[in-house]
Amino acid sequence: MPAKESAKFFPSLSAPFPSGSSDCSTRRLPAHTNEQTMYRPHLKYSLIAFAVMQAFAAAASAQTMTEVVITGAKSPSNARAAIGGFSDAPLLQTPASIAVIDRQQMQDLGIRNSSDAMKYDASVSDAYNAVGYAESFSIRGFNLGNTSSYRKDGIAIPGDTQIPLENKERIEVLKGLAGLQAGVAAPGGIVNYVTKRPTTADLRSASVEVRERGTLYGSVDLGGRFADRRFGYRLNAAGEKLRSYVVGADGERQFVSAAFDWQITPDALLQFDADYQHKSQLTAPGYQLIRGVSLPTGVSQTMLLNDQPWAKPVDTKSTNAGLRFEYRIDDAWQASISVNKHWFERDDYTAFPYGCSNEGAGFYPGYCSNGDYDVYDYQSVGEKKSPFGAQAMLQGRFGTGAVQHQVTLGTSLFTRSDKSGKYVYNYAGSSNIYRNALVPPAPGNPATGPVFERRSENERALFAQDVVTLSPQIKLHTGLRYVQLKRDEYIRDKKTEGVANAPRFYAHSDDRFVLPSVALVVGLSQSWNVYGALTHGLEHGAIAPLKTSNQNTALAPSRSKQSEIGLKGAIGNDTTIAAALFQIRKGHEFTNAAKTFVRAGDATHRGLELSAQGKIDTGLHYGLSLLALRTEQQGTGQADFDGKRVTDVPKLRTSAWLAYAVPEVAGLKVNAAWQYAGKKAFDLANTVEVPDYHLFDVGASYATRLAGATTTLRLGVNNVFDKFYWRDVTPALGGYLLTGAPRTVRASAQFDF
Repeated sequence: MPAKESAKFFPSLSAPFPSGSSDCSTRRLPAHTNEQTMYRPHLKYSLIAFAVMQAFAAAASAQTMTEVVITGAKSPSNARAAIGGFSDAPLLQTPASIAVIDRQQMQDLGIRNSSDAMKYDASVSDAYNAVGYAESFSIRGFNLGNTSSYRKDGIAIPGDTQIPLENKERIEVLKGLAGLQAGVAAPGGIVNYVTKRPTTADLRSASVEVRERGTLYGSVDLGGRFADRRFGYRLNAAGEKLRSYVVGADGERQFVSAAFDWQITPDALLQFDADYQHKSQLTAPGYQLIRGVSLPTGVSQTMLLNDQPWAKPVDTKSTNAGLRFEYRIDDAWQASISVNKHWFERDDYTAFPYGCSNEGAGFYPGYCSNGDYDVYDYQSVGEKKSPFGAQAMLQGRFGTGAVQHQVTLGTSLFTRSDKSGKYVYNYAGSSNIYRNALVPPAPGNPATGPVFERRSENERALFAQDVVTLSPQIKLHTGLRYVQLKRDEYIRDKKTEGVANAPRFYAHSDDRFVLPSVALVVGLSQSWNVYGALTHGLEHGAIAPLKTSNQNTALAPSRSKQSEIGLKGAIGNDTTIAAALFQIRKGHEFTNAAKTFVRAGDATHRGLELSAQGKIDTGLHYGLSLLALRTEQQGTGQADFDGKRVTDVPKLRTSAWLAYAVPEVAGLKVNAAWQYAGKKAFDLANTVEVPDYHLFDVGASYATRLAGATTTLRLGVNNVFDKFYWRDVTPALGGYLLTGAPRTVRASAQFDF
């Protein structure tokens, strides 16, 4: 639909096989503790019953199965991530701002999707994250690109639908430019989803959950090793009956995945994983301004503006297949190659609200004074995307005199083909934001046109990084990535676009970029480091939204630049603290007064990030996050834009959570969370501001044993005080606003056998 379309590793080499895989992976069959078995899973309808029966059956048949032990989270000072370089590295030694949400946090905080996870990092915000559609985010005020900003084990996958978490060990968020690590990516950063790997001990776990208006969810998580211990497996399945807080935005989701490891020799490891997800849900569009100038008042968070008998769910299917081979050449050198293929299909239907024709000369965009809005029949059937990514690396360490080097040399390839047909966007009638009115479908039974390739991309890169230890206290990180970008884009012809077998004409572009990165890390003590970094990034030009003179046309790639200084440290093994000051500058992209989508001037974001995570004693864990951000548009050529704030970005965001193990009651934990977002500009000229808001969540969990299984019961309440708030806004097509969820309750049970 219209607004949707517009929105739309390497320091330590001490381990024999550094990789982006989880702690549960097998690298020369290391010993693991039972904390690996602690992930909480998911499922649906018959899948739910099947999964629970399977887990119980497995428990009954395994006479000597090791008992699962629920443990606390790992020490925050030992946290690692692959996203800051080219292999797993300690966060405290990485010269970048990185957040990690691990499996234990997902369980304790009731995280089922990326939207649940991102609210615990103040630097991440929603960016046209519509219920029933794709989960979209911004980092440090820059919208993430669906093409390249979301990664699975380091390789780009589309962010055009909900990315499943059932087979993910952790979520890593790199805040800031990732030109060296990722090549093409939005300047705000990247989100990397690390896949679960087979466990050493047998893992049998099942979960069920209910929430909101009857959402029912269930899953299983099975892991272990075959009789030949060189072979390991990890299986996940989930199903979900979706009943959103927006009444009528209902749907369903099914997911299944498998991951296998083969330790070919003590020095060679082969890993394979595959997953499939189907999701079908009626999407919930946003609100526009009344008469194009003021925020709607008195509206309901549960109102569905897509509530028409002929509206259909947005139906998506996504499949991943990944392969990785790691080989240890000797104690100092190792090589790896990884590939990932993704298939994505979507049929997009919406009774889309836009504009007002029932009052005077009308308002476009905008709704009428009484809340009337025009309804359009939007259809886009047969959308397909098929990205493929591959990366090969050689990593090692050597010394030149007193200077030690840790080097990475690599090459990568990324290709992508986007196909779609001519969409339908026809006026059907009008409804009202306070009382839905049924309208007939658009006359003429409109149908979409033939599906053909609209855009293809080819990204090839060579990269090198050297981490030089100049002294025990000083490390210099230098890196360079050479990127060649080729793109063929369909030149839209209204006369032939919907005609089968019509000739198609494409515009070809071929661009080359060199992206440098340099950072200096100085150790103040064994536990405290300061760093300074200068980085260049690269992103594809955004695609012009509908209703612009150059709609569906992509702008040329552009370079962005970042400078950052930071401090990271640990207080014992209990607490980590990080602070970063940064500036990011990129070309500003917007729709100008002539209704043409352009890049003109700059968008500059300057900010301060603060975070702390750890425990006060053995029973009290906490996390704090803050982003203070100043954004500015300059050189746009429009006086009403220059000097103004960027839209949908508050000056201040904070997030905090606490989890407390009640000593008087064994197995009982309680938790609470608070989020704050300041005022946000609705439009580029900053004529309308969206109010700030506070949100409070509470929860509790109780671990016990039932029928021989370690059972964890959880209860949570989000938005405890039932606060109405505008969660998300976008300037596309004049701007849309999305409401946040009202008070919602969830209850779940997790069974570990």
